[in-house]
Amino acid sequence: MNLALFDLDNTLIAGDSDTEWPKFLIKRGLLDPEHHARQNDYFYEQYKAGTLDIYEFLDFQLQPLTRFSREELAELHAAYLEEHIKPIIPQKARDLLAAHEAQGDVVLIITATNRFITGPIAAELGVEHLIAVELEVDENGNYTGKPTGVPSYQDGKITRLNDWLAQRGETLAGYDKSFFYSDSRNDIPLLSIVSHPVAVDPDPTLQAHAEEHGWPVITLRD
Repeated sequence: MNLALFDLDNTLIAGDSDTEWPKFLIKRGLLDPEHHARQNDYFYEQYKAGTLDIYEFLDFQLQPLTRFSREELAELHAAYLEEHIKPIIPQKARDLLAAHEAQGDVVLIITATNRFITGPIAAELGVEHLIAVELEVDENGNYTGKPTGVPSYQDGKITRLNDWLAQRGETLAGYDKSFFYSDSRNDIPLLSIVSHPVAVDPDPTLQAHAEEHGWPVITLRD
């Protein structure tokens, strides 16, 4: 049996769900556009450079979730999915997922974006298994704006994957083949331990690393 791992942002979708969500809230008049754009640009430049402090970013990114009930957030997310995410899901991405499913592979999305944002996107893509940043909730079940556990970012993706496999009584080496598809330099640690790393519409650093190591480079953009 094979394991097929997929990054989400700029890999399975032609954009970043973590930046599309605040754009959606700003369009609805629910976020201050100037402050958020300035802060988001600050963090995105760090992400592209591989220097992002994930905890500092999460403190910023998760705060809007504290302003709404879970019911309100569910309604907002449904509109966000329709307006911002479905239009940027390439058919080639859906086809690649379907090809792995058709040959009986275990398919898993592993992303540094939080589960609130990515859970419904994984469901839209037909992917059952998801590793994402987990979120703390209060006694009423509402989000506190804090993450829990190890964020699935850079080396943290390896930690979270190994934990997920251990819960299933498995190891990465137990699979005949392991694939990981990603666009980002931040995923080089996990790409380096699977048997079949694939760079998807990669950033310049990953492009150079993939070429140096003979990894396939593909595009999923229509």
